[in-house]
Amino acid sequence: MRSVGTLTRADLAETINRKMGFSRAESLSMVESILEKMCQALSDGENVKISGFGSFVLRDKTERIGRNPKTGVEVPITPRRVMTFRGSQKLKDRIAAGS
Repeated sequence: MRSVGTLTRADLAETINRKMGFSRAESLSMVESILEKMCQALSDGENVKISGFGSFVLRDKTERIGRNPKTGVEVPITPRRVMTFRGSQKLKDRIAAGS
């Protein structure tokens, strides 16, 4: 895997292929299944927690007044649901240590 850049589905599948011995097709299918399950849970309004990694949390934001930075005109910002990610303490520690 690359140490710099973007981690892709193919990279995840390649790691599963190498470490677990599944075929490339099985590995990619496994990655796709996991991501599909996560997407379905989030679209159903559930939060997704991966122990030792972090949580994908849904929040409902209420309507508020915003301001166009260019013109200064106030505009209403409609209510919406947003997803945030909160890394676990274990992940934060690894990032801080650089490993």
